[in-house]
Amino acid sequence: MHYRRNGLQGPRLGLVIPKKQACTAVLRNAIKRQVREMFRQRRAILPAVDLVLRLAKPVGRQTSADSYERAGWRNEIGGLLDKVCSKVAP
Repeated sequence: MHYRRNGLQGPRLGLVIPKKQACTAVLRNAIKRQVREMFRQRRAILPAVDLVLRLAKPVGRQTSADSYERAGWRNEIGGLLDKVCSKVAP
């Protein structure tokens, strides 16, 4: 997660999910949906920053029944957003 202050009223989000790291479109879209939802939930407490989430490590293939993997993503994404909140004072 990269972040930088912006001169706007609120936070903005950018996502970089390359095919090399998440091989199927279904997997890339699932990751994006999770990140966007976590961003929406924390938007009110986030400072005015531009956030860019870049997937750095490969993610294995996922089946629709693999909810444990999605819970892991949510925990990691939430932790990153909380870290940004604590590092950048509003």
